Amino acid sequence: MSAALEEFCGSIFWNASYLARPDADLPVCFQQTVLVWVPLGFFWILAPWQLLPMCKSRAKKSSVTKLYIIKQVLATLLMLTAVAELALAFVEDTEQDPLPAVQYTNPSLYIATWLLVLLIHDARRFCLCRDSGILFCFWTLSLLCGILPFQSLLRRALQVGFGRKLYASLWSCPNPEVTASFLSSITFEWYTSMVFKGYRKPLEIEDIWELKGKDKTQAIYAVWEKNMKTAVRKAQADLEKRKRKKRRQKADPDHGNNMSKAQSQDILVLQPKRKKKGDKGDSGPHKDFPRGWLMKTLCKTFWQNLLLSVAFKLVHDGLVFVSPQLLKLLIAFVSDEESFAWQGYLYAILLFLTALIQSLCLQQYFSLCFQLGIKVRASLIAAIYKKALTMSSATRKESTVGETVNLMSADAQRFMDMANFVHQLWSSPLQIILSIVFLWGELGPSVLAGIAVMVLLIPINGFLVAKAKAIQVRNMKNKDERMKIMSEILNGIKILKLFAWEPSFEKRVNEIRAHELKDLVNFSYLQSISIFVFTCAPFLVSLASFAVYVLVDENNILDAQKAFTAISLFNVLRFPMAMLPLVLSSLVQTNVSTARLERYLGGEDLDSSAIHHNPIAGSAVRFSEATFAWEQDGNAAIRDVTLDIAPGSLVAVVGAVGSGKSSLVSAMLGEMENIKGHINIQGSLAYVPQQAWIQNATLKDNILFGSELDEARYQQVIKACALLPDLELLPAGDQTEIGEKGINLSGGQKQRVSLARAVYSNADIYVLDDPLSAVDAHVGKYLFKHVLGPKGLLQKKTRILVTHSISFLPQVDNIVVLVAGAVSEHGSYSTLLANRGAFAQFLNLYGSQEEDASEKITTGTGNTTGLLQLEGLCMCLWVMKTLRPDLPKLKGQQLIEKEAVETGKVKFSMYLRYLHAVGLWYSFWVAMGYVGQYAAFVGTNLWLSAWTDDAERYLNQTYPVEQRDLRIGVFGALGVSQALFLLFATLLSARGAMRASGVMHQQLLSNILRVPVSFFDTTPTGRIVNRFAKDIFTIDETIPMSFRSWLSCFMAIISTLLMISLATPFFALIIIPLSIFYYFVLRFYVSTSRQLRRLDSVTRSPIYSHFGETVSGLSVIRAYGHQQRFLKQNESTMDINQKSVHSWIVSNRWLAIRLEFVGSLVVFFSALLAVISKGTLEGGIVGLSVSSALNVTQTLNWLVRMSSELETNIVAVERVHEYTKVKNEAPWVTEKRPPRGWPSKGEIQFIDYKVRYRPELELVLQGITCNIASTEKVGVVGRTGAGKSSLTNCLFRLLEAAGGSILIDEVDIATIGLHDLRQNLTIIPQDPVLFTGTLRMNLDPFDQYTDEEVWKALELAHLKTYVQDLPEGLLHLVSEGGENLSVGQRQLVCLARAVLRKAKILILDEATAAVDLETDNLIQTTIRSEFADCTVLTIAHRLHTIMDSNRVMVLQAGRIVEYDSPEELLKKQGVFSVMAKDAGIVNTETTML
Repeated sequence: MSAALEEFCGSIFWNASYLARPDADLPVCFQQTVLVWVPLGFFWILAPWQLLPMCKSRAKKSSVTKLYIIKQVLATLLMLTAVAELALAFVEDTEQDPLPAVQYTNPSLYIATWLLVLLIHDARRFCLCRDSGILFCFWTLSLLCGILPFQSLLRRALQVGFGRKLYASLWSCPNPEVTASFLSSITFEWYTSMVFKGYRKPLEIEDIWELKGKDKTQAIYAVWEKNMKTAVRKAQADLEKRKRKKRRQKADPDHGNNMSKAQSQDILVLQPKRKKKGDKGDSGPHKDFPRGWLMKTLCKTFWQNLLLSVAFKLVHDGLVFVSPQLLKLLIAFVSDEESFAWQGYLYAILLFLTALIQSLCLQQYFSLCFQLGIKVRASLIAAIYKKALTMSSATRKESTVGETVNLMSADAQRFMDMANFVHQLWSSPLQIILSIVFLWGELGPSVLAGIAVMVLLIPINGFLVAKAKAIQVRNMKNKDERMKIMSEILNGIKILKLFAWEPSFEKRVNEIRAHELKDLVNFSYLQSISIFVFTCAPFLVSLASFAVYVLVDENNILDAQKAFTAISLFNVLRFPMAMLPLVLSSLVQTNVSTARLERYLGGEDLDSSAIHHNPIAGSAVRFSEATFAWEQDGNAAIRDVTLDIAPGSLVAVVGAVGSGKSSLVSAMLGEMENIKGHINIQGSLAYVPQQAWIQNATLKDNILFGSELDEARYQQVIKACALLPDLELLPAGDQTEIGEKGINLSGGQKQRVSLARAVYSNADIYVLDDPLSAVDAHVGKYLFKHVLGPKGLLQKKTRILVTHSISFLPQVDNIVVLVAGAVSEHGSYSTLLANRGAFAQFLNLYGSQEEDASEKITTGTGNTTGLLQLEGLCMCLWVMKTLRPDLPKLKGQQLIEKEAVETGKVKFSMYLRYLHAVGLWYSFWVAMGYVGQYAAFVGTNLWLSAWTDDAERYLNQTYPVEQRDLRIGVFGALGVSQALFLLFATLLSARGAMRASGVMHQQLLSNILRVPVSFFDTTPTGRIVNRFAKDIFTIDETIPMSFRSWLSCFMAIISTLLMISLATPFFALIIIPLSIFYYFVLRFYVSTSRQLRRLDSVTRSPIYSHFGETVSGLSVIRAYGHQQRFLKQNESTMDINQKSVHSWIVSNRWLAIRLEFVGSLVVFFSALLAVISKGTLEGGIVGLSVSSALNVTQTLNWLVRMSSELETNIVAVERVHEYTKVKNEAPWVTEKRPPRGWPSKGEIQFIDYKVRYRPELELVLQGITCNIASTEKVGVVGRTGAGKSSLTNCLFRLLEAAGGSILIDEVDIATIGLHDLRQNLTIIPQDPVLFTGTLRMNLDPFDQYTDEEVWKALELAHLKTYVQDLPEGLLHLVSEGGENLSVGQRQLVCLARAVLRKAKILILDEATAAVDLETDNLIQTTIRSEFADCTVLTIAHRLHTIMDSNRVMVLQAGRIVEYDSPEELLKKQGVFSVMAKDAGIVNTETTML
């Protein structure tokens, strides 16, 4: 081979002696062949692909730029030089002997190459990114290969330095990534502008670049869906096979083998244990599902990404092992006097290059992995969302909304985390095997000792992890328990305050918290031990290996090469050893998630084939023998319905409860499983469900529901749906933002908005599922008249109205009577009455009730403003506006202030506040522990380097045994002390962290219980719960970890730099510029990264809340046919989150590349300085400095990670602190205590009393003056918003006076403590709130009364027999919100509370939640008998209950308009008598109960 080449060149090809001299050089032939052909070969193999855009592109070329012209000119010049060279060769050839062939071939090759380059430059004009990676690599390779011939030439002429070539493409577009040049892509240079922007001002979501087209959710999901469909089809075929096999086994029991049972058992094992409630049908053996398709789909969709990342990872893993070998050569070079200087420089440069290429590959690999992660998450979330829109009701029943949202948040997140580390599955074992092979080469079999230690540490760690897991599980229970009580406290805060029960609940929470902290500190101790083991590991491993190596054989001497190469390799080993178990456990979790996702995504879709859309003349909806059930094999909910509904008719569907009215509607919407028959529907549908579904958007958006705005029609609809008066009341009219689930609308308002949405949609057929039940009777009449009835807005449309209300039936065209799911009769009102069938019975049953009800309702002031009052109300509002013209209308448009997103740098005071909470002594000693640990660490390494220098000292003599033992002994002692210092520090920090957690939670809790009620009105409970859940969790678990890691990283870097400086003092000079660069990169990055993290969490919650909303409104979305719109909306919500995550990922890579460059420079300079000061150094110290430097890169990375993480997490301290500073209400107990037994008489005086809800709002009570005598019974009446409830709030000082005062028995209530006041009044609140706990706890949380007294109270409240029948009696557990008692029983429990307290003053806020008449009667009787000698204030919503009061107080707009006995007021013809007439009360006698 070489002979042929020598003939080709006409000179010698290779001779090693060329290198064995101070001015080493390469032979000319080698330079002319290998160094020329390598870059050209690379180029010719890959270049033709670059021409493809020319052949297939339809795109127009981009314009000619200056840069393009320059490139082409330069390439042409290069071609001309090649031509010149060829011509020269011919000329020389004629003059003398024939030239060697190489002189002709090389120029010809070059001419062809430069032509190809010109073509490629032109071809790239078809592409968005005009830069070509292949060309870049070719230029770089040519440059590298050209340097050697160039320096030979230069040497021949004169000795001069090197040149350098820069290359970049400069043009911009919305996302610079698209057009970034190759160099910019691999170094993430295109991202720099974003980092600058983030440094200058906190980033907003608008600042972040849009995703590339192929990264958008829609694009990813399209590919994924295609692959998913084929995979699922296969999986379903397999499922069918499995089912057939099972059936055969069932038929043929001998072959049964119980296979199926075992299979399903596996599933059960994989499924995490659920609460018992969710067990049924969830993971039961009976339901099999298509399996094994998810992973296939993922691989098929993202194969390119996977392959690329494998390639990068392979290169990186290979290079990891090059560094230790280079280190070995470098140490050999320093120890060898004879070696040439150029070798040293070469090694230093090679070390730098390996480090550089390694970091570039690693960052590309990470970037790909994280991209894969977010793409997998996006496609899974999109798939889950789409599935939710199309799944059948049977599948839907299998998982609750919460579980589905969980699939989206937890399971998709698991896949995302898994994708980041999936390659470790093959890379870790590969790295471990390679490390062992190389180590064997260094130390021989002694390596096994070190590896044995590593393997032994795995089970120890496993044991610790298992223990820790048990504690964690226990702790999660405590946490759930605490959060449950917290959310109850927050939901029932008003009751707690009215009854002055806060201390009792505070005690309960603190007891749970104490358990939690105890577990927490045990967990931290375990963690400390595992950190201790992990720290000992690398040191124990090297100790074991070296000790065995030295002890096995006298001749084995530990020299620097062996020791430091081995240490580098052991360092390489640590990472895969630590990663492998993590990846495996993550794999197991992902497996569980896979099963859950496959079950969900492989479920049945909605089958709407039974709904036909054929044009049939004269029929809008036709049922043909339709039989439908809720589940495929369930009982039919509708049987053999045959109906024909004419276009434009109004059809009422009536029937008793449970007769299938709603099922009929669902069948029309295609929500049910068809058993036989079909339904034909002509035209579009609009649907008003029984429970209104309201989106979290403005009121206007809820009505428009994605349609175009037509102002005239919109106004008409609002007026017809009686929404105008509501718009007057809402702070910003129809622009008012409505909370999720319509939280700031009353039931009636929600129902009317839902109706307005249907009316506005202008469909052909209206399906109305009892829309009038939630509104008051008079509003119902109004809606029927203006919207639904024969003269309403919808008179020309087909209307199907399910109703309970009989009053409208005479006006409808046709009535369908359902009995047990079948149509028993249908026809007009008169025909059905004449038939005397089921309908007539129905009328008798409901007719009598209806009359009571209508009386009851019209009296009241229900949840919607009665129409009689509408004029008055508007008048009053108008007056208020004219009186205060300066008041901006939009005050209070947003009920809930937006949560402050912290921006900018976290204040330093927060760190101090946390350290204060830990305790300053603790903090100091923890820091000292870490200093001790790293001092020992430096000591260990210096000792090792001295030990390895013994090899030189005792070169050709036997190594003294005592010297050997001393070396091993001290090495061991230093290593152990290092670990002990660390153990000391971590144990101390565990105690300190627990102390901090305790203090912070205590401050937060006691403050939240003391803030006024108005705070809870303006702050969503979720936000407060979040402080107690997420932020306290961060303070408990994340912050201590972050602090520890940060300290340890910081110390590690300092100690490494110290060791390098000890070896080569000049290095200290280089530290300064490097640390300045490092600091700037850090500052820039941290501010950007922090903001991106915040944006990620802010943009993530809309995905879940939008999903939750969609699932709860599914039937509405499907009925209107708006699935596409919602899919689109989901995609855009996803993209917003994706772009912030994507940006965050890139910012991490941007940083890592730059920091690793700093790391590579540290390696380079430590090696370079070692080469320069060669004569003065021992091999040991060089090994020490370079091997430390090789390790520093990762630590530098970690330090930044930890800094930004610590800064992200410390925000929790800030947020908790914010709520410990909220202004409190008045003190619970003051200096001035009321006399014992106060109030003894129970007289109440209001003196010009004024009050407002919040400082910026209007007065609610406008100066009330009245006296209530002792034991008097007073009723308080008035329309909604007249200030009745405010009156009670004032007596309890839930609202503080804005003027005037209230005296009770001559004591001004504003002067005494809140608890003294509240414990001496009693209230029976409007909605009965109960707490989890025993029944007894709900009656008497402080255990002040004896059991006899409690039973007596229960007897008076008519609950005694019920409670005696319960197995636990008084200790019966009440579930959350009192769910396991009926509403009536809850109301009676509240009564029992009042009886037990037996204060002199009772306030009765009458229940609007229509308690059944019986309960109501019981309550009234008890109050009359038991509280005869007390002052009773009754806030009435029904006039009947107060007709026997001594006096009645009538409130209107915050003033008392009438105040006298009921008889007098009825005679007076005032406001009261009007109300009484409405209620059908003529005189006081008629209504005495």
